[in-house]
Order: sequence, then C-alpha cells, then structure tokens
Amino acid sequence: MAQLRQMPASDALALLADHVKLDPTYLPVKDRHSCRWHASTALGDFEILTTGVKWYDTRACAGGGGAIDLAMHVLGLSFVDAVKRLTAR
Repeated sequence: MAQLRQMPASDALALLADHVKLDPTYLPVKDRHSCRWHASTALGDFEILTTGVKWYDTRACAGGGGAIDLAMHVLGLSFVDAVKRLTAR
C-alpha cells in the first residue's frame, strides 16, 4: 500500500488510462517538474497535471495525491477496487 502512495502520478496514469499522451507545449508556472497529460479512460477524456505524487484534473477542477485517488477519479472506482486495479498491474 505504501508503494501505491509513493508512486508518481504520471506512472499511475500510464497504468490506468487506455491512452495517455504528454503535452510537450505545457510550460509549468509553479513547479518546473509539473507535466500536463491528455488521457482517455472509459469515463472520458481528462487533462491531468502531475507533480510527483500529486495530480490535478484541470477540467473537473479536482485533484489529489497518490495513485489510489487518481484511479478512483479517472475510473470511477471505489477505494478497494482502485487498490485491486493498481496492484493487478
């Protein structure tokens, strides 16, 4: 479980999304390590900013920290199902 909490959000997004693409045109404002990703899942398309374990969905104006929260958000899963999905991969 600690491994999931420490997983970079960009790595988690790659495991969860059907399609994910880095936006090379994005210029970070606050943290130069931030990246913008365009991702698609069964729930739709997302524009996600990632910095380490933190993530922010620019379209939903929602964010969090950790792979579990991200899985719950982009796949609409419960906590338990998000953990199962991430550990299965």
